Amino acid sequence: MRTGIKAVVIGGVCVTLLGGAGYGVYNLASALNGDDGTAGSAAPVETGPPSGSEVRETTRAFFAAWARGDAATAASYTNFPQAAEELLTAYGEDAHIGRMRITPGAATGDTVPFTVRATVSYDGGSHPLSYHSALTVVRGETSYRPLVDWRPSVVHPDLRKGDTLLTGESAAPEIEPVDRDGKVLTRQKYPSLGPVLDELRRRYGDRTGGRPGVDLVIRHQAAADGSEVADTTLLTLVKGKPGRLPTTLSASAQAAAETAVMKYPESSVAAVEPSTGEILAIANNRRDGFDAALLGERAPGSTMKIISAATLIDIGKTTANGPAPCPPSAVWQSQTFHNLKGLRPDEHATLADSFARSCNTAFVKYADEVKVDSLTREAEDRFGLGRNNWQVGVTSFDGRVPASGGPDTAANLIGQGQVQMSPLNMASVTATAATGAFRQPVIVPLKLDGREPARARGLSPGTTGQLRAMMNRTARSGTAAGVMAGLGGDIGAKTGSAEVDGEAGSDSWFAGYRGDVAAAAMVQEGGHGIDAAGPIVASVLRNAG
Repeated sequence: MRTGIKAVVIGGVCVTLLGGAGYGVYNLASALNGDDGTAGSAAPVETGPPSGSEVRETTRAFFAAWARGDAATAASYTNFPQAAEELLTAYGEDAHIGRMRITPGAATGDTVPFTVRATVSYDGGSHPLSYHSALTVVRGETSYRPLVDWRPSVVHPDLRKGDTLLTGESAAPEIEPVDRDGKVLTRQKYPSLGPVLDELRRRYGDRTGGRPGVDLVIRHQAAADGSEVADTTLLTLVKGKPGRLPTTLSASAQAAAETAVMKYPESSVAAVEPSTGEILAIANNRRDGFDAALLGERAPGSTMKIISAATLIDIGKTTANGPAPCPPSAVWQSQTFHNLKGLRPDEHATLADSFARSCNTAFVKYADEVKVDSLTREAEDRFGLGRNNWQVGVTSFDGRVPASGGPDTAANLIGQGQVQMSPLNMASVTATAATGAFRQPVIVPLKLDGREPARARGLSPGTTGQLRAMMNRTARSGTAAGVMAGLGGDIGAKTGSAEVDGEAGSDSWFAGYRGDVAAAAMVQEGGHGIDAAGPIVASVLRNAG
């Protein structure tokens, strides 16, 4: 959508404002002139929430100005007129939306739902547009006027801060993405793939032999790192010719992932094929629409002990059958660490024992013997994390394991402190533990555009064998046993929960593999690993084939 936008102003807008649920006659001329009909007298200053009549009158005036294309006047009825005028102007001039009819619904207090029916006109063609939104009327902080509480979602429910609307020829042709078996993948059938498909279209649309169409899109603000974010298509006026784009996804795994996350709010999951690094599924169920499966940056809790255990083995501090005592508490640089409530101490525990039971203190006790950067180097050199060089085919977060001093040296070992991961990162960690080899996750074949994947040494056969044995024990008789029960074949798992500052509940984490499928899930404030993330991963492993 970056090219071909024409600055055409639509004239002769037909405005029809329908009455709704108690909306009475309102004198627009008085509103626009600021005249309350009491010349010569000073009106008393209103305070407190807007009254019902103020909500009705302000809403009616705002709708009327917006519907006739008068962005400046409509913006004057908001508490952020400059931002409102910019977006409302783009609505008519850049998005070419006109012939509006706005139908208010019944107000609930100071909030008014409404329906917009309009026409998008571009280059001699037109297409109807219809959607629902809502606004809230507040009291101005200094003017004390009743004003529309401005936010982009007033204009369209999918708009966020920094977004705008555009209509024009697509920057990239439509794509017909297909899974590894040639099955067509659509956002209608697999909603979680919506943002991924938008980015794939932006990146690869011109490589697939398709022809651009004409769309109404949301142009998103650039990402924090300055990279472009793919447009979101709201309406297609002229269909282009889609080009076929192969992906590594599996329709069956994606369907299983979509179904699994719908059972748990604020959840995300990613699955990869350990033998190749190919991404099999990505799914999210989040109110904010954020693709946390690929881009999430959250403390991974005890799933991080996969890397921590590998570190302890690789630097020669212990082995799976070597000592890793599990005391009731452990102190590191004046910070006291505890285990999950109810976990019985075991001063004679091995690393395999403490791993399977997810004993925090066993790992914290080793903080004295681990160099500040040991965990960082293990994550980078063997698991391929934290170097910001993954070439997935779409934007991804590559994990963060900083060399943190102070109490964070111990906290990092148990997936707290400054460690940050996404479900895709932990699915990759699980795949590396299962095979001993780091294979950077990909969602489109590398040969499509000649990408060079990130590389890492991977694990020695000895470390791999010990990790697999510990993860298998965890899945069959440790903290993950209840979730993994009934899954046959070669399995392994690790549970986790992570505390996050300012949030009441812990994040639920779970990572596991079965055969040639590795998956990891995170549920914000979902509790323990077995409470929410575990069932998601188990469902994907059970149905991914």
